[in-house]
Amino acid sequence: MLTTTTTTASAVPHIKQGRARALCAAGGALAAALAWIVEVPLLGIHLNFRFGAGHIQTIAIGQVIGVTVVASLLGWLLLTLLERRTPRARLLWTTIALAALAASLALPLAAATTSSAVAGLVVMHVTVGAVVIPTMAHTARTR
Repeated sequence: MLTTTTTTASAVPHIKQGRARALCAAGGALAAALAWIVEVPLLGIHLNFRFGAGHIQTIAIGQVIGVTVVASLLGWLLLTLLERRTPRARLLWTTIALAALAASLALPLAAATTSSAVAGLVVMHVTVGAVVIPTMAHTARTR
């Protein structure tokens, strides 16, 4: 018995879009890891932070990659929800993503223990944003 599989025209763009968004999240994580590698082992920056009177903590590469992947996946989720609810999903998502990036810069400014840690963390945030935001926005569907 010969079985044939057919793919509807609408399924193929969703597969390509999902693949592109997954690669975007992976690219963001790679950009974050590369920034960490340049900043910590090569430049010798100690990415230390402290909340209030707590202990000083150091940011490891695993944390950088994990947070980047989670943030990218949350961005993907938000974009998917916006695509279902509004024809201006790309514009709205990009605006929200840029606002989230700006808000995320407050954390290094408030909690980093040295000026080099502030600079390193700000560079890392901006690097990830520069990779993820335009790439994810480019995958947005129009209604």
